[in-house]
Amino acid sequence: LWDIGGQPRFRSMWERYCRGVSAIVYMVDAADPEKIEASKNELHNLLDKPQLQGIPVLVLGNKRDLHGALDEKELIERMNLSAIQDREICCYSISCKEKDNIDITLQWLIQHSRTRR
Repeated sequence: LWDIGGQPRFRSMWERYCRGVSAIVYMVDAADPEKIEASKNELHNLLDKPQLQGIPVLVLGNKRDLHGALDEKELIERMNLSAIQDREICCYSISCKEKDNIDITLQWLIQHSRTRR
């Protein structure tokens, strides 16, 4: 399990840490719609890497407890997740603070994580 920050200075490291993983969990701040476009571009750039082909992806929109946070449907649309066709992909709206939907994210990871070869 790797936890890598989303700040620009860490983004160049993402691909290295994602090699050989069973799944990728990509967390976005659902309460900050201004950053969604950049987050979408970074996710799609990451998933275009040939070494990461087929690795399941779980997109989590955190901070659903805050007013104005995007829900799953809005995240799927704004992140253009339906364009990702080469792997299992799922999106949940969660709140780490309130512990909302954490159980279903863990269930998804258990069911969809690729076994290491």
